[in-house]
Amino acid sequence: MESTAGAGQLLAISDLHISYPENRALVEEMRPDGDDDWLIVAGDVAETVADIRWALTTLASRFRKVLWAPGNHELWTHPKDSVELRGVARYEHLVGLCRELGVVTPEDPYPVWHGPGGPVAVAPLFLLYDYSFLPAGCATKDEGLDYARGTGVVCNDEYLLHPDPYPTREDWCRARVAETERRLAALPADLPTVLVNHYPLDRHPTEVLWYPEFAMWCGTGLTADWHRRFRVATMVYGHLHIPRTTWHDGVRFEEVSVGYPREWRKRPGPPGRLRRIMPMEGEAGDRGVAPGVGRGRGGTQ
Repeated sequence: MESTAGAGQLLAISDLHISYPENRALVEEMRPDGDDDWLIVAGDVAETVADIRWALTTLASRFRKVLWAPGNHELWTHPKDSVELRGVARYEHLVGLCRELGVVTPEDPYPVWHGPGGPVAVAPLFLLYDYSFLPAGCATKDEGLDYARGTGVVCNDEYLLHPDPYPTREDWCRARVAETERRLAALPADLPTVLVNHYPLDRHPTEVLWYPEFAMWCGTGLTADWHRRFRVATMVYGHLHIPRTTWHDGVRFEEVSVGYPREWRKRPGPPGRLRRIMPMEGEAGDRGVAPGVGRGRGGTQ
């Protein structure tokens, strides 16, 4: 594992969605407070490789270290993207791009943060989902998808996120979970972690979705105990477009997304604020949802 010392901050953001000019402008303005700041980018930078490269190049030129975990949008084989790779080949292409830029990926050794609040291993993860977060009354994936189609709330992953060479997205998910579990179990038993995944490791953050059927595309029950098993100081995620802090089993879960302009314009405070993970924000008695947030997310995201 790589280590680095300093007195900076471990910051996080996700769901930049820079295909929107307003969001691209937010990235252009993102800067660290000091030379030792690290930045976690928890997925959904953009849909095209060119946009992903621009954003990560911009951020990597400013922060001491950038860590990236892929979201579903990066994994789409989008008709507007000149890179037509699918599934694992697309993911590996993005890993290669990140390594070219010096950005830490889920395939790299987990760096250790030795700044304030450390030491902690900061582990970007790529786990996907397996349709185990089913709507109430549904017992199988097919039942859940039928219900979702009936409501009109179907994730675009069904059309654009290909699992090749795996038969299904849930097969790819299970393979990723098994390999990641092995790597996390090999970390020193006395070393706390910050786990970073595009999706929450536990289902509880999805309970505030306006459209609960969208939870099917939001994670896997296979990781429901990881926040306890792997000494998690903070679980960082995005995807839901509901930025907030929750606590589960005494562990902090931090949703750090920017979201779409139509969403962030409704929120108080400036958009695109980098969330501080270390040293922890709101340590003094903060055990609830961050103020000023509401329900969100659904449709065909």
